[in-house]
Amino acid sequence: MMVSFIDVHRAEYGVEPLCEQLPIAPSSYYEYKAREQYPSRLPVRVKRDRELEPEIRRVWDENLQVYGVRKVWRQLNREQIGVARCTVERLMQRLGLYGARRGAKCWTTVSDESLWRPRDRVNRQFVASRRRGPWKGPDEVEYATLEWVDWFNNRRLLEPIGHIPPAEFELRYYAQLTESAMAA
Repeated sequence: MMVSFIDVHRAEYGVEPLCEQLPIAPSSYYEYKAREQYPSRLPVRVKRDRELEPEIRRVWDENLQVYGVRKVWRQLNREQIGVARCTVERLMQRLGLYGARRGAKCWTTVSDESLWRPRDRVNRQFVASRRRGPWKGPDEVEYATLEWVDWFNNRRLLEPIGHIPPAEFELRYYAQLTESAMAA
């Protein structure tokens, strides 16, 4: 914000006098402008964040937007994309991504349907931002269900079995049985 203010007024007042009045050093301003012109001068962390953000969004989208930090981090590491958990957490916050939350809902009020209620004068729209519909017919519901079952069995990381998909766990199990039978 200060840099844009300086950009607007620099022709009239100059960079150094403006920096004296603002809490920014002239060298910081010039470094910021150099980084705009030469992206190779960006800090390593900024460059790495720019590489990771699309990968994090991809993993989150591919997993029906239900994965939280822990599972996105696990999936990235499964794909040989080495990243710290805290980095995934920081970038997911920046991108506004969060996983599905489990737990009991807290009911603060038990409504009585027989009581009078005021009319809805502001046309409130109570629509979930996450559901996959609205579907136009039974075929679309069936397809969405099959898509979810495929994700649930073949791509979802399941913590109790070692953060791997159930289908992969099953393949490993039967391979182990075959190896045991051949050894006997």
